[in-house]
Amino acid sequence: MIYTLHGELVECGENLLVVRIGGIGFKVTTNNRTLTKLPSLGSEIDLYTFLYVREERIELFGFLEEEALRLFELLNAVAGVGPRTSLSVLDVDSVPNIMAAIIEKRSDLLTHASGIGRKTAERIILDLESKIKNSRSKTAVQAININQEAEDVLTGLGYSRHEVRQALEQVGEAKTVEDKLKLALKELGRPRHA
Repeated sequence: MIYTLHGELVECGENLLVVRIGGIGFKVTTNNRTLTKLPSLGSEIDLYTFLYVREERIELFGFLEEEALRLFELLNAVAGVGPRTSLSVLDVDSVPNIMAAIIEKRSDLLTHASGIGRKTAERIILDLESKIKNSRSKTAVQAININQEAEDVLTGLGYSRHEVRQALEQVGEAKTVEDKLKLALKELGRPRHA
């Protein structure tokens, strides 16, 4: 029903943002990866959205990329996987890498999402592997492995999972865990501007 929103970003919080359009503020629930890519408050923003309607509530979910919305919709359609769990899967890695993990039947990678156990990960793979296309799935799974190992090492060093994921997103792809760690540590050492 509401597929896109275009307006002014007026507020950001934990897993939500507010977009003002013609004097009306739309509260949009999203994942952490989307929040880390948002422009500054007061900027114009375009979101792809999914209107979730249940007897007890109506909620709007939104993403910066149409690809993230499509994967969210696919995940949300899996039995036992609701919108909150779908958001946590989208926080595991980039959309192409998550799709690659599904194609390659890597349930161990999906279980890094909050609320996803082995059985749910296997159900996601069973339901979605034929619906997802990704020609570079083996390369993408290697990238997920590198990201997960680097994330585990950096959180073990005391960095929060949120700041580690932000840093890993900023540095992009790397061929080895060591390279990824070097780049991420350099990014984590940079001063943050508000």
